[in-house]
Amino acid sequence: MEFVKNLASLLKVKTIVTLVVMGVFAVLALKGTITADNAMIVISMVVSFYFGTQHEKKA
Repeated sequence: MEFVKNLASLLKVKTIVTLVVMGVFAVLALKGTITADNAMIVISMVVSFYFGTQHEKKA
């Protein structure tokens, strides 16, 4: 039951958007379309925003 509750909380729009953005930039970096440094900057910004808003929500 706890697993289902955790899975349901993961399937929120913000989580899906975060995972898609990370995936797109990771693929672009692996293909060589953008440099790995640029991908890392964007992914770091998106992840820090995501976890920052999650932390705000709990506080």
